[in-house]
Amino acid sequence: MKHIGITRNVDHLGRIVLPKELRDSLDLPAGTPMDISVEGDTILLKKHRAQGCCVFCGMEDPHVITINNVCVCQNCLSKLRTL
Repeated sequence: MKHIGITRNVDHLGRIVLPKELRDSLDLPAGTPMDISVEGDTILLKKHRAQGCCVFCGMEDPHVITINNVCVCQNCLSKLRTL
């Protein structure tokens, strides 16, 4: 896990503000749904992706397949095969 050298305090409502540079670099505009999980003493934040939503293009496709817990649509899978 990469440490970026930024420390933020948790406020009285339990909130932490993500720095603007981080939100911009990860394309996290206001209102972006986030998944929160815990591994040991580490809190993980990930952009929420709907079930059946391609991890590459975001397309919701009824023919999305899951490979190692990653959803990929047929179009992106075809593109990956040409690499």
